[in-house]
Amino acid sequence: MTPPAAAPVLVMGAGSVGCYVGGCLAAAGETVALVGRPRVTDALALHGLTLSDLDGGRRHVAAARLTLFDAVPAIAPSLVLLCVKSSGTAAAAAELARQLPPGTVVLSLQNGVANADIARAQAPALTVLPGMVGFNIAELAPGHYHRGTSGELAAPDHPLLRPWQPRFAAAGLKLVLHDDMRGVQWAKLLLNLNNPVNALAGLPLRAQLLDRDLRRVTAALQDEALAALAAAGIEPAKLTPLPPQRIPWLLRLPTPVFRLLALRMLRIDPQARSSMADDLALGRPTEVDAICGEVVRLAAALGAGAPLNARIAQLVEAWPQHRKPRSGAELLGALGLA
Repeated sequence: MTPPAAAPVLVMGAGSVGCYVGGCLAAAGETVALVGRPRVTDALALHGLTLSDLDGGRRHVAAARLTLFDAVPAIAPSLVLLCVKSSGTAAAAAELARQLPPGTVVLSLQNGVANADIARAQAPALTVLPGMVGFNIAELAPGHYHRGTSGELAAPDHPLLRPWQPRFAAAGLKLVLHDDMRGVQWAKLLLNLNNPVNALAGLPLRAQLLDRDLRRVTAALQDEALAALAAAGIEPAKLTPLPPQRIPWLLRLPTPVFRLLALRMLRIDPQARSSMADDLALGRPTEVDAICGEVVRLAAALGAGAPLNARIAQLVEAWPQHRKPRSGAELLGALGLA
């Protein structure tokens, strides 16, 4: 057990990622304060925080050990984990700036590629750094968060983050520090282009990945993004056994061949689903603009278009009017790929 730090880790945005990462740190002995909406904090106060994973691990942090807030307290945290949805980044960063001492380290564990820049603009006195979460988390019950895939955390190789590597490791969280976080973030965004496909299909992740037509949709979205990245001179990092440029090829293979070659990709337990699917199910705003929208904006900056990413974003945004899962054939048709 790592001894508690003199100052707490502050989780800004106690949702699936914030509760899981913050909970792992708390279970390892770190002092953790969680800022979240009443729906989450009330459940944590009643049930405590349960963490489970696809490897069969299970930990519990009693409610009495949790420090819960509905707004940022005026404290001096040792580290802030920024875990709000992308649409809430600017407001959350402004709140952090009002309450926290200058120089406080804020690590953005959010989807997309722009959140750290958005937060930095709102909180220039804080040290805001981009991060990446390479695994999937689902809320299975009030206060229960489950890691359904393998993966690691990524952050820039910054002197203020190096002392945190052993502390995250003690919590069962591998924190890898990179020289080029832009390439890492874009590589994760490429993988996240499966999120709108999964959400619209209404299937668990593993079942969705075993549907070739749905994989073909994701492959087309990735091809469009890869073309924009190549034109912009951005090299996405290699986060999987295959380089990013080869993943669309893998996704398009017949399912029996895909099963054989994608064993690691399919190491997903049946409970795993995308956060975007949860958002659609609960009627919450999604992060499709921080994923597909970034591809559209990158292409537009180069004088080109990304019509497939623009179209699937429209389908996600139109979900509240239809609320009907789409088959792979339906999505291929909607994108003009049938």
